[in-house]
Parts: sequence; structure tokens; C-alpha cells
Amino acid sequence: MVILSVVAALAVLALITQAGVFAVQRAHPPQGRMVEVSGATLHVLDIGPRDADVPIVMLHGASSNLEVMRRPVGERLAKTHRVILIDRPGHGWSTREQLSDSTPGLQARMIDEALRKLGVERAIIVVHSWSGALGLRIALDYPDRVAGLVMLAPVAYPWPGGVGRYNYVVTTPVIGPLLAHTVTLPLGLWLADSGAGGVFAPQAMPDGFVKDTATRLLLRPREFVANATDLVTLRAAMAEQAPRYADVTAPITIIAGDVDKTVSTHIHSQPLAKTAQNTKLIVLPGVGHMIQYAAPDLVIAEIEATAKAVTTTTASAGAANQAVDP
Repeated sequence: MVILSVVAALAVLALITQAGVFAVQRAHPPQGRMVEVSGATLHVLDIGPRDADVPIVMLHGASSNLEVMRRPVGERLAKTHRVILIDRPGHGWSTREQLSDSTPGLQARMIDEALRKLGVERAIIVVHSWSGALGLRIALDYPDRVAGLVMLAPVAYPWPGGVGRYNYVVTTPVIGPLLAHTVTLPLGLWLADSGAGGVFAPQAMPDGFVKDTATRLLLRPREFVANATDLVTLRAAMAEQAPRYADVTAPITIIAGDVDKTVSTHIHSQPLAKTAQNTKLIVLPGVGHMIQYAAPDLVIAEIEATAKAVTTTTASAGAANQAVDP
């Protein structure tokens, strides 16, 4: 009798989840186009003038999608720049064929292929949080693609401990998918505001953030499991790629908060600034993890400065080539 009751309860929760997925996706439809790459279909929002000198590519972190980059800074930059926002593989409206394609190295290949299909030769890559690792990997594996990196509270190194315990449970065979298809969405809808608010601390979360950024898409089973897999596999990936950071040649600007409880500035940003060749580090006092919301004007100013420097360098190189051309 107890077993039948449990099965019945799970069946009801599964139906609620399916209905919730339908409602969430209807409320937050894709805003861009789909780009097919090997192993994934990437949702890309390409905005702003196409004739701008250097495109700006924006990549979001964990537990989110491209909206967390578009809302505070992307749309403002698009007034004068071509801005390409991408849902990472498995997140938002992007899909990936294999859950195991969770590491920065694999996702860097997908992003590079998408940019090539979009006709982007070089770009300024703007990354937040988890995608700090991704931006660095793109710079390492595809250096000609990266004109500059602007990094917001980036992950760059392995760290003590791990990630939230529920991520390990969700990535456990059988148990994880069962939870993702039954309790995750109903429970997540109840906890979404408080969970997102914690990432902003000590700053306040903007009113309507969860709704405005389509954060509830994360609660869909496929994305929830993909996100957990990204998090669980990240520390080992950092141990593998961190010894290569001295090889990054692109100019890097890092903006981090000194009270970030999600990604420690002491563990990630400060060591990276000492290791990479051409790095500028800005540490904001009293600021937490969501840099693009806490200091959008500064973020935009630093991206603009990088774009200006890249354009000047490119123009100088072009003039020098003309001068020696017979």
C-alpha cells in the first residue's frame, strides 16, 4: 500500500512537472536563432549594428541563461556594438546531445564553431562566473578568436570543497533523473526567489529578476541535470587547464567583488591576475557575485575600453602592413 502511494505521488508530481515545463517555456520563448554545431544546437541572440569594429560575445554562468547578460549590459552595448549573446550548451534554449559535454574544453569548441558560422573572426569575450573558465579555455584553444577578455567574478582554479550537495544527487544515475522529473520543478518554483537572491548578496536582487531573466527555465529536467553536471565536473576541469594560463596572450580585464561568497576573489581572480600575461584586476569593495548588476556602468566602460584598445591596435597593424607592402 505504501509503495502504491509513493508511485502514485511520483506520477502526480511528474504530471505537474510536465505541465510546469509547458507553462515555463510558453512564458519564456526563445528570443534569437538556433545555430547547429557538432554535438549541440545553440540559441544565439545577435543584436546591434553589424558594421561595428569588433563584436562582443557574452557568455553566462551556471544556473542561468543569456538574459542575465542581456538585461543589465548587453542591450546598452548593442546601441553601438554588435553583441552576440549565447545560451551555453544545455542551458536556456540551447541543447546538447550528451550530458557529459559539460566541461569548458568541450563547450569552448562548440562556441568557437558557432562564432565561425556567424562569420565572427575575432571578438571581445565577456564572461561571468562559470564561464570564466570557458572564456579562458577559448583563449587557450582558439587564441585567434579572442581579441580580449572581460571577466566578471570568474571561476579559474580548483577550489576547496565542492558544490552544493544536491548537484551530486541530481547527477546520480536513476535517482537524479527521477528527482528532476518529479520534485525539482514544483519545489524550485517555490524556492526560486530566495535561491536567486542569495547569489546577489550583499546587494539586493532586482525586483522581478527571476521572471525577467527566464530563470525558471532552469527547473526543466533536462536543463537542471545539465547544470548540475556542469558544476560537478568543473573543479577537475580547472585542475587540468589552470597550469596553462600563462600562455593566454589576449588582454584580460577582471572585475570582482571582495565579498563574493559564490566565487572567491582570493581563490580565482587574484591568482589569475598574477599569472596571465596582460591582465588588469579591479576589486570592488562591498560587492558580491553579480557584478553586471552591481556595477553595470563600470562593466560597460571596461568593455568599451577593451574595444577601443583592440580597434586601435588593429588599425595600427593595418597601417604598418600597408607601409611595407611593395
